[in-house]
Amino acid sequence: MADLPRVFVTRPLPDKVLEEAARHFDLTVRAETQPLSKSEMGSVLAEYDGVLPTLGDPLGADVLPGADKARVLANFGVGYNHIDVAAAEAAGMVVSNTPGAVTDATADIAVLLMLMTARRASEAEAAVRDGSWEGWHPTQYLGLHVSGKTLGVIGMGRIGKAIAKRCHFGFGMDVVFYNRSTVADCGVPARQLGSVAEVMAAADVVSLSVPGGAANQHMIGAAELDAMKPHGILVNTARGDVVDEAALIAALQSGSIGGAGLDVYENEPEVPEALRALKNVSLLPHLGTAALDVRTQMGLMAVENLRAFFAGEDVPNRVTV
Repeated sequence: MADLPRVFVTRPLPDKVLEEAARHFDLTVRAETQPLSKSEMGSVLAEYDGVLPTLGDPLGADVLPGADKARVLANFGVGYNHIDVAAAEAAGMVVSNTPGAVTDATADIAVLLMLMTARRASEAEAAVRDGSWEGWHPTQYLGLHVSGKTLGVIGMGRIGKAIAKRCHFGFGMDVVFYNRSTVADCGVPARQLGSVAEVMAAADVVSLSVPGGAANQHMIGAAELDAMKPHGILVNTARGDVVDEAALIAALQSGSIGGAGLDVYENEPEVPEALRALKNVSLLPHLGTAALDVRTQMGLMAVENLRAFFAGEDVPNRVTV
């Protein structure tokens, strides 16, 4: 029997995923949960045939050219802004990701953040926990009733469409959106507008579902936030660098927007103290796909991408420049 390909998994994954991977590969699973350092990644790329990386693992143009052995990067996650795909291809490597598996789980978290922020749930729960709640009265914690309001979606891909579906059919919300290319069918009645600012101005709640990376860095800055309604809510389940965090903090502090619901941050896991101190923001620790069956499905998809590569088959979810 030929030697199995040597594959390095950069973080612990669900047992079912690792059991499946062990059937196909000579597997090494790193025990630590934090991203690798650049030097660690360089050593891995020189020693293993394939790598199963994930968010934050350093796979930029300063690391990939030194890859002596690895020929495939099967990313765990749909987002791959931590991988320089062009540099990987130049080094003779194939890159893949795990789309589809993350769609519904991420959309659910977007709706959770929308409701938490609109109904001031984080602020109210904190009062219950610290004992400062003084009992019910008619004007306590008055928030925004989202039913019948307008949802703005920035990035009408799989996740954007799933968010729109939940909000339109669940809460009777009208939907407007911005997308760089024309989207003919959103799955719900929706109007495509010509700019991000137009969507920000038209919507009561704006949800971001665009990829991270240089092309979309600070897509939402001071000008876009200034376009929002005073009661408007911004929800980000995309990538932290899509939003200019300093501009968002300023808008929240001044009250020029109503609130924000965030699952991602510009310099994770660092969350600015100024953001944590605000009452009009809901903060989650990147929970987008944090459900066992979802993470298992993602992992199995990454394993299948690896299996197909080493079998000489077309990689199902290959990413190209």
